[in-house]
Amino acid sequence: MTELWFGVFLVVGVAGVMVALGLLAHRLRRGSAGPAIGAAMAAYDQGMHVTAYDTFVETQEQSRRKVSIPAPGDR
Repeated sequence: MTELWFGVFLVVGVAGVMVALGLLAHRLRRGSAGPAIGAAMAAYDQGMHVTAYDTFVETQEQSRRKVSIPAPGDR
């Protein structure tokens, strides 16, 4: 019987931790920490994955553009 309770407490505990981490991630994305985390990840990408950082910079520039630039060969 004690193994059953241990298993139940283990499953409930893991589920509780997952819910808490999900709520924390939601708060970080919606709050003022979201841009800071994005900048920190961009700095990491710049140091470790140069092509990923280039993609990040290009994505940011594309989101800032008001008029899209036509692709080569488009009329």
